[in-house]
Amino acid sequence: MKLQQLRYIVEIQRQGLNVSEAAESLYTSQPGISKQVKLLEDELGISIFERSGKRFTGITEPGKSVLAIAERILREAENLKRASAEFASGETGRLVLGATHTQARYALPVVVRDFVAKHPTVKLEMHQGSPTQIAEWVVNGEVDIGIATESLDQYPQLVTLPVRQWSHCVIAPEGHPILATQPLSLNELVRWPLVTYDSAFTGRSRINRAFERVGTQPNIVLTALDADVIKTYVSLGLGLGIISGLAFDAQRDTGLVAMDAAHLFESNTTRLALRRGTYLRRYDYDLIAGFAPHLSRHVVEMAMLGGGAEYQL
Repeated sequence: MKLQQLRYIVEIQRQGLNVSEAAESLYTSQPGISKQVKLLEDELGISIFERSGKRFTGITEPGKSVLAIAERILREAENLKRASAEFASGETGRLVLGATHTQARYALPVVVRDFVAKHPTVKLEMHQGSPTQIAEWVVNGEVDIGIATESLDQYPQLVTLPVRQWSHCVIAPEGHPILATQPLSLNELVRWPLVTYDSAFTGRSRINRAFERVGTQPNIVLTALDADVIKTYVSLGLGLGIISGLAFDAQRDTGLVAMDAAHLFESNTTRLALRRGTYLRRYDYDLIAGFAPHLSRHVVEMAMLGGGAEYQL
């Protein structure tokens, strides 16, 4: 049995049983993968995959157990590399961070600056994407730490820790009639065109639920992936904006006024995600603590050992 054989069967599963795509992902040949899978099955005395001709069409019951064990073995092999590299190279290494635009633009700059100053020989990479993309990147080991509001707690392969709670605000151009409305209500908002986040981003599900609860239908004329785009179109008079309160700065966002909407929409929780069972290096803990000081090394270690996050905000 070889680690490479385990990588092959895990990648085949990840690629939806498509051997060609698994071969392309692993930079090898389809016949080579098929041969190694057969050798592994012969050695184990079971069939891992169901077949129709030469195609894999499913995973057998014993195959499910084998794949779960193979994933653990590969994860521990990667942990051995991470641990040995940390002790061999000291503070030299690479940390990949995945975050949504809102987190990357508004919550992380000072954290990144301080981390780079403390760890100048660690190469820090930041990938921006949707919450679902970020979760999948962490699950697949492409990203070490994921930060988002939506989706992360829906993946059992991840340990997620709450970082902070935040609320939405409504933004309008200076002089807009809605600024005289006190208190702001959902029934008032439905009278105006609205610009807000795409359905997968930044608490959008809570915005939808708020209107559904009162039986109203908002007039959403444009959705965008980040607050900067929303603010641009609000400035052009396209409509009122609903954005994260984190994303508004009165000094920077001249010409716009923000109205607190915490009483209209449920609060949101930014979460940090780690792949379950992953070995965390010293500088991983440092970045986590820099972003969320309440997540000490002890808290993170207990969450990783316990199979979930016990910490509550």
